[in-house]
Amino acid sequence: MIIDGKAIAAKVRAEVAQAVKEIEARAGVTPGLALIRVGSDPASEVYVRGKVKACQETGMGGFEHILPETTPEEDLLALVRELNVNPHVHGVLVQLPLPKHISSEEVLDALAPQKDVDGFGPHNAGALFTGRQGLRPCTPLGIMRLLDESQTRLLGARALVVGRSNIVGKPVAMLLLERHATVTLAHSRTADLAAEVGAADVLVAAVGKAEMIRGAWVKPGATVIDVGINRNAAGKLVGDVEFPPAAERARAITPVPGGVGPMTIAYLLSNTIQAAKAQLGLT
Repeated sequence: MIIDGKAIAAKVRAEVAQAVKEIEARAGVTPGLALIRVGSDPASEVYVRGKVKACQETGMGGFEHILPETTPEEDLLALVRELNVNPHVHGVLVQLPLPKHISSEEVLDALAPQKDVDGFGPHNAGALFTGRQGLRPCTPLGIMRLLDESQTRLLGARALVVGRSNIVGKPVAMLLLERHATVTLAHSRTADLAAEVGAADVLVAAVGKAEMIRGAWVKPGATVIDVGINRNAAGKLVGDVEFPPAAERARAITPVPGGVGPMTIAYLLSNTIQAAKAQLGLT
């Protein structure tokens, strides 16, 4: 099975559009997401443009703040604090990476936890680790939805996460643990990665190295979620997993592109709905 992230993301966005209408009917308020971009990083421009477009398509309010590369850290922090108390804004996303003179940690610390729809701030990260209510990072939430839509059994399954970033690797490992999988967290320095991959019923590859995980390592019948977006030597877009041989062995696998990528924006919108409901006292 090729897991169609575009189709599943469209389903999530339809759920969001319906939730927007319900919130407007019940509270007379349109959920709003503020997106902050500092500088002109080409990838960030594309991401933010996609997020604004997705807001508009679901009927959600999208507020874009584009600041010059030379913006002082204090000015960015002042904008974040202003959005923290703006009643029209229910979610705030600061596009990373930030210019070198601005501390992303300082910015995430300043963001109100109830509006931290990326789930990267210390409050929400701590809530995930301790099993408390909070906003979870978008890509890991999207991965869990892909696993559910592909009817992947998690209870008791051996799950391997390759990659230990705060954005994907660590949080998706925690979400898999919540669902009673037996989780191993591996990385680029793992001693025998081939053996770890070969034992995994569920493989989440998020290491950021083109085709580092060989298709022949994949356990027959496993579900493979490939988070990587890389260009190989020929300039072709590929994932972290060598796709053709992996697809022959896996029960289900995500393509690159068209797998995990569309889910990230879909769950950013979904998190904004969750945040809006909490702030408006709607259950």
